[in-house]
Amino acid sequence: MAKSKNVYVCNQCGYESSKWYGKCPSCGEWNTLEEQVRETAVPAPGASGLRRGGAPSVTLTASDLPTSIRDISTKDEPRYSTGMGELDRVLGGGIVKGSLILLGGDPGIGKSTILLQICEYMGRGLKILYVSGEESRRQLKLRAMRLGVNSENLYVLAETDVERVIENIRVMKPDIVMIDSIQTMMMKELSSSAGSVVQVRECTNAIMRSIKALEIPTILVGHVNKDGAIAGPKVLEHIVDAVLYLEGDRHLSYRILRAVKNRYGSTNEIGVFDMQDNGLREVENPSMMLLSGRPVNVSGTCVACTIEGTRPILAEVQGLAASSGFGNPRRMSTGFDISRMNLIIAVLEKRSGYFFANMDTYINVVGGLRLMEPAADLAVAIALVSSLKDVCVGEDVIAFGEIGLAGELRAVNHAEARIREAARLGFNKCIMPYHNLQSLSGSPQDYGIHLYGVRTIRQAVEALES
Repeated sequence: MAKSKNVYVCNQCGYESSKWYGKCPSCGEWNTLEEQVRETAVPAPGASGLRRGGAPSVTLTASDLPTSIRDISTKDEPRYSTGMGELDRVLGGGIVKGSLILLGGDPGIGKSTILLQICEYMGRGLKILYVSGEESRRQLKLRAMRLGVNSENLYVLAETDVERVIENIRVMKPDIVMIDSIQTMMMKELSSSAGSVVQVRECTNAIMRSIKALEIPTILVGHVNKDGAIAGPKVLEHIVDAVLYLEGDRHLSYRILRAVKNRYGSTNEIGVFDMQDNGLREVENPSMMLLSGRPVNVSGTCVACTIEGTRPILAEVQGLAASSGFGNPRRMSTGFDISRMNLIIAVLEKRSGYFFANMDTYINVVGGLRLMEPAADLAVAIALVSSLKDVCVGEDVIAFGEIGLAGELRAVNHAEARIREAARLGFNKCIMPYHNLQSLSGSPQDYGIHLYGVRTIRQAVEALES
């Protein structure tokens, strides 16, 4: 027996309420609560989880019983290589059997492109089902021809009914499934439109149950909203095994693939790609790419070294300090946290005597890379001071270190990896925290680069002049 119940669900965050609100109490968006009818099961009179006399109503078999952790096999499951080393790196070594992967990104960033490209390599030995809810089969064929994809093991299905998609998966039993996109899938039993919170959540749950039972790895393409998050409820990210974001400026050719969740690998790894006419191409040496075209003998620029997972990446940080024509100076930052930038400026003024109170200040990280770790603080500070004093920083100088509120430089991790990467790319001078220099495993002369350990920002600026 079922009973109808009306609930109001936010189409932005999935918040549920028994009454309507103009403003969602969870995400704060206006006019996003939609009424939906739920069927709730009502137990029959006298029904309970136990039979009369206390006997259980469920019979457990030997496979249903708990297993000792010592008896669970730790043999690694084989991973499917995608043919792209950068994508395999982000996934932790390849696609795991039976995994559910969510790939998100802005429209036109290259999500569908990267999926079609890996189909050409994986189609050599695997049967692939590509479900398109946004394009017809002919449109998909035209795009595949442009990318040079013509695998005989690639099967295309243009369908938005999730039940038909699941039935095709059960009948065909492919080695891998790609669904582009999950926002176009819908269940006929639900009254809401495709792309709504309920449709996205229930379709993902239905697909997950099907592919987990058949152990078929599946990649879902997800659109993002205006805030840059995956469109739909956050519960969607909890359902899947891995969440990947393809980032980058549409006006630039570089794309960065970042994992924000991965049950089978690290979430700190990134992959770098270059968007060309015939698709995405891997960038095996991102540091050289990010430093190409760097200006020489110009003030306000410094090279920082950031760690992305296990990979050290060098990036150019540009700073500009110009006299302000207004009462309140402007502060703008691209690729670096603006709150962190304001903190560094405050420390430079209070502890080091470099005043930016009447200066418009700008920070830009070249190449679309985002510097999120504190180790980039010193490079940002040097770029700002260089622009303020109009003093050039040598093209062979690299700097890294975290800045404290007392103006001191704090040690950072993976110092040796950063130094070796700088030496490999031909840098001759490295400014780093004093404590990192003291904790190096070998002699400073063994690294092939001049190392300068400094305790404060002012010492770092003085090291530039030496």
